Amino acid sequence: MAKKLSHLIKSLKVKEILQFEDHSISGLAYDSRKTGPGFVFFALPGLHTDGHDFIKKAAEAGARAVVFDGNPGTLLPGIAYIKVADSRTAMAPLAASFYDYPSGKLAVSGVTGTDGKSTTVYLIHQLLELAGYKSGFFSTVHFKTEGDVMKNTFRQSTPEALEVQEVLYRMVLSGKTHAVLEATSHGLSERTGRLAEVDFRAGVFTNLSHEHLEFHGTFERYMYDKANLFRRLSGLGVITLDDPSSGYFRKAAAEENPSSPPVYGFSLTDAGADLQALGIEESASSIGFSLRMGKKTLPAVINLPGLFNVENTLAALLCVMKLTGVKAADIVPLLPQLKPVPGRMQVISMGQPFTVIVDYAHTPGAFQKLFPLVRGQCPARLIAVFGSAGERDIDKRPIQGNIASHYADIIVLADEDPRGEEPMTILREIAAGCPDKVRNGSVLMVPDRRKAIGEALGRARPGDVVLLLGKGHEGSIVYREGPIPWDEAETAAGALRELGYSG
Repeated sequence: MAKKLSHLIKSLKVKEILQFEDHSISGLAYDSRKTGPGFVFFALPGLHTDGHDFIKKAAEAGARAVVFDGNPGTLLPGIAYIKVADSRTAMAPLAASFYDYPSGKLAVSGVTGTDGKSTTVYLIHQLLELAGYKSGFFSTVHFKTEGDVMKNTFRQSTPEALEVQEVLYRMVLSGKTHAVLEATSHGLSERTGRLAEVDFRAGVFTNLSHEHLEFHGTFERYMYDKANLFRRLSGLGVITLDDPSSGYFRKAAAEENPSSPPVYGFSLTDAGADLQALGIEESASSIGFSLRMGKKTLPAVINLPGLFNVENTLAALLCVMKLTGVKAADIVPLLPQLKPVPGRMQVISMGQPFTVIVDYAHTPGAFQKLFPLVRGQCPARLIAVFGSAGERDIDKRPIQGNIASHYADIIVLADEDPRGEEPMTILREIAAGCPDKVRNGSVLMVPDRRKAIGEALGRARPGDVVLLLGKGHEGSIVYREGPIPWDEAETAAGALRELGYSG
C-alpha cells in the first residue's frame, strides 16, 4: 500500500515543513534498521539513544520523510522534514491515517488493570470465537491477527503506535470483526500516545495495585493513565466492584467522557453487581459457581485454577455479553472450554515427587492472589523463586519480599530483568521486606536464574511446591550488556533432568 505524504500529514499538528516533496509513502518506522524505500522515519528521543542521530541511516535505507521534534542535523537532499511538538505522539495519528483507521472497522475491546490483563484478553477472545465471531487479539503473551496464535516478541504488552495500527490493519485484512487489546498504563499515557487513535467499543478494568511508578511517578498518575481507557470509550465499560478504585474508573466514563458510556459491574461479593459469582467451590482441576444476573441464576464451571480466574472470567463474560448481545444461556455452557494462557500457572512435570509451577506473577497484587492459592493446596513446603525488574518500580521490591515471606518456607531470589542495575542490589531490596526469613536462613540470593532454579529444585522434597515467578512466557532476561535468550519452562525441565527425572 502507498499513500501520498500530503495526505498523511493532514493528521498531524505540523510546526514546520522543510524541503517538502509529495513523496509516495510505502511504510512507517522509528528504527532505522527497519526502514525501507519510501518510508517515513520517526526520530524518537530515548533514554539511551536519540533517533535524530539515525536520520542519515534511515535516509540511506530509503526513507523519504522524517518526522522530528529536535535537531535534525544537516538536511539531506530528497528528504522531507516534518517538525512536530512530539515525534512519539505523532506516530499514532499518522499511522492510523496510513492504515485507513482500522479500529473503526472492528469492535475493539481494551483491557486495563494491574493484574489479569493478559488472561482476560485471552478469555474475551476465546468467548468471542466460541460464540461465532471472528476475533483477533494482542497481549503480553501472544497475539492473533490472521490464522495462528503467535508469540509476542515486542517485549511490550502494548507496542508502539505503528505496530498497534498495523496489527489492527492486518486483523481487518484477514476478515476479523472483533479485536481485543491489552491496554497498559504506558500505552494509555498521553506521553506515549500508543493507543491514542484506537476506537475502543468496550473497556474492561480488572484491578489496581502497586506497579510502574518508575514511569508514572505517583500511584495517582498511574491510576489516571489507566482510566484514560474509560475517558475514550465509544461503547461501554466493564469494571470490578471488588477493587477500591472501581468508582474512579466509573467516574472517568460517566463524567470525563463526552459520550458518557454505560458501565457494568462484576463482583464476587456485591449483590448489586450486574454479574456476580456465588457459591464458589474449588477442586483440583476446576471451579464451580453460580452466576447471578438480576433475578436469574445459572450454574457455571471453569477449568482454570484460583479465585482470580473466576474474576477474570466474570470480566470477560460480561464484556462479551454486553458487546455482542449474546444470551447468557447460550454462552455460559461454553465456559468449560476456556483454556489458560501459557506461562500462567503452568505445571512442569517430569515425574518428580513434588510440584513445579511457572507463573508470570511479578506485582504485589499478583503475589497477594497467587501465594494464598498455592499455599492452600500445598501439602508440604512452599519454595518460591522470584526477583524484580531493574530500572522499574523499586518501591514494590520489599513489598514482594514481605508477601512471599508470609507464605513461602524457602525464598530463592534471582534475576528477573536487572537491565542496568546491579543484580545483588535488587535482591537485597527485596530481602529487606522479609527480615525474619533472612535471619533464619530461609532466604537465598542467587542472581544467576538458572542456578537459582537448580538450587530450589534440588532442595525440594516429596509433596513440596516450587513456584517459579516473574518470567512466565518471556523469551529473554535483560542485563546491562543486553538480553540473553530464556525459556523458564524448559530451564525448569532441564534442571529436573539433571536431578535424574525424565518424565
